[in-house]
Amino acid sequence: MKKDILPQQVRAARALIDWTRDDLANASGLTVRTLARIESSQTIPRQTTLEALTKALEAAGIEFISQNGGGPGVRLARRLDGK
Repeated sequence: MKKDILPQQVRAARALIDWTRDDLANASGLTVRTLARIESSQTIPRQTTLEALTKALEAAGIEFISQNGGGPGVRLARRLDGK
């Protein structure tokens, strides 16, 4: 399963659920430094890294919207963490 997400989508997703990079690092198992490099487009993440990000954010209620004529995005579908 290849699911590409853009740095802008990661930043927008964090904003929607009011998460810091520390929050996302804890939920995904990644480091804050790795997240900062991904969000600033300083690195191209590995597929396993993208999967960890996607899993953590989707579990928190984020739905990734693919390129569908209007451009990629995110939306808050539901919150699974009870917040």
